[in-house]
Amino acid sequence: MTTKERYNAVIEWFSKNMPDAKSELNYENAFQLLIAVMLSAQCTDKRVNMVTPKLFRDFPTPETLAKTSQDIVFQYIKSISYPNAKAKHLVEMAKMLVNDFDSKVPNNREDLEKLPGVGRKTANVMLIVIFNEPAMPVDTHVFRVANRIGLTNHSRNVLTTEKTLVKNFPKDMLNLAHHWLILHGRYTCTAIKPKCHQCGISHCCKFVNK
Repeated sequence: MTTKERYNAVIEWFSKNMPDAKSELNYENAFQLLIAVMLSAQCTDKRVNMVTPKLFRDFPTPETLAKTSQDIVFQYIKSISYPNAKAKHLVEMAKMLVNDFDSKVPNNREDLEKLPGVGRKTANVMLIVIFNEPAMPVDTHVFRVANRIGLTNHSRNVLTTEKTLVKNFPKDMLNLAHHWLILHGRYTCTAIKPKCHQCGISHCCKFVNK
């Protein structure tokens, strides 16, 4: 099976079986999504969704979050992984939004990555989900699934994986493809004991057919 045939098979199956794939993080606007994605680093979406309602309620805007302290934010997110660092980044991020970006989440990677606590993956999430820009956030699930299936050639580099996926998926499908790979990795193609016997794309998977 060629690379093109493998991508076509993956797209065909997911288009039929997961046509409305989307983030499992709860949010209502760009500012809330940015907070949620920052909190989700090395943490489950389920846990993030448990703490964000009160955080969003009490700090609905960059201005309100910028005016509070790291210690106060910590109390809201202390059940999240690395709460001290994330609390600091959230407050600093909000201050930069207010001071440098007119309290608006920037719509380009360069400016997004200037924000404290925002790396390339988080910036890419904002670009594809909020601004509908062609990008491919690569987390542990995307990296693992892409390599296992054979969408990438045993890449050991996240950036190489990202560029390969962006090159081979149609631009207008990158948002969907990102969520396809995440959800597939989260529930089927798991890190330990992947559920190959119930996988709908096993027919085009290098891991299964090696």
